[in-house]
Formats: sequence, structure tokens, C-alpha cells
Amino acid sequence: MTNKKLPGSDGEKVLQNKFNTIQDALNFYNKQVITHLSPLMQDFIAKQEMMFISTADSTGECDSSFRSGHEGFVMVLDEHHLLYPEYRGNGVMASMGNISENPNIGLMFLDFFETKVGLHVNGKAKIVLKEDLKTVLQDFPEKFDYLQKHPDVFRIVSYVLVEVEEAYIHCSIHIPMLKKVDPSEYEHKFPKNSKGGDAFEVAGLPRAWTEHLKD
Repeated sequence: MTNKKLPGSDGEKVLQNKFNTIQDALNFYNKQVITHLSPLMQDFIAKQEMMFISTADSTGECDSSFRSGHEGFVMVLDEHHLLYPEYRGNGVMASMGNISENPNIGLMFLDFFETKVGLHVNGKAKIVLKEDLKTVLQDFPEKFDYLQKHPDVFRIVSYVLVEVEEAYIHCSIHIPMLKKVDPSEYEHKFPKNSKGGDAFEVAGLPRAWTEHLKD
């Protein structure tokens, strides 16, 4: 049976009524929100070098994060599935930890360099171990072969498979137009710790969870 429920949360509907935006919202739902990736959306994602992700744990506590890589690092498998790599980072595993408890995920792609257009993709995420990748991609053998030859394959810890449930545009009005420059032109302008480490100089601050170590 076809699901006839409108997109969005109950909270959206309450606030649409409160702020008298019901018709605007209906126009958006009916003209911009789809439950798969259109061909132009797939082409858009294949060109992106970065995205923002949002996840939440089983209690609903949220976390947002940034992902980047070579153009097309987020791989479109078909109109209903995306795959992106998780690289070795600080070891916290915040996003994947949330996904292990709660599969809901939001992806945000923003094109700062050509179109100033954004794309929201919401869906369900699943962690895919590297040793399980071939099985997961059995219907996409050419994708698996490509990933095995990827230059970053040895830095990848695992992958995340996203089943698309919603996809819709993000208006370009307030997205800034940026310019790509050679890293050598700006690296000297930033503090020595800007690549990570203690860029915000908080390493020596007290933490509630370390107080017991003083005893």
C-alpha cells in the first residue's frame, strides 16, 4: 500500500499552523521533496568534495560533523543508495557510534563554488566493514572494483551505506560563493595548531570526568 503521509515531522506541522505557512510548506513538499535521488541530484553528489552529516544516539542527543574527500568520495550506487568512506580520525567514532544505536542520518551537500545550491538527503545509515564491502556491493561489482583501487583505500576504516528516504533542495540565497585556492597560499596565515590538536587551546582545561584522577 502506498504511504500517503506528508513528509516532515509532527513538529513541522504544528509550527506551520502556528506561523501560517501551511500552504508554503505544501508547495515545497509537492514540488521539491522526493523519496529518491533524481538524475540531476546524482550528478550533483558525484561532483562534491565535502558534505555535512547529522546523527543522533538512541536518546536523541545529536552530533554534526564534516566529511570531505576527492570529488565523488560519496558514491551514488543507485537512486536509493549512497556509500561514503569513514577515514581514520581522532578515534572517538562519534558519528558511527550514533549510527550503531540509531540509523537515522541527515546529509547536507553545499556547492560553494559553482551553483550555490544545496541538497538535503535524509535516510537510514548502516556501517559496512571493509571485509563485508564485496558482499554489500554484489549488485554493483564495478563500484567495488573502483573502491579497491581508490588512492585512499588504506586510510579508510569502514564505509557507511545510506538508504535514501528524502531528498530536496536547499535554497541558494544565503549560501556564499567561495573560491578554491592553492593550500600554499594560505597555510602560513593560520595558527600552527589549526590542522587539529589544540587549536582552541583547551588541552589544559579541567574536565568533570577527569576530576577523580587527581585523587
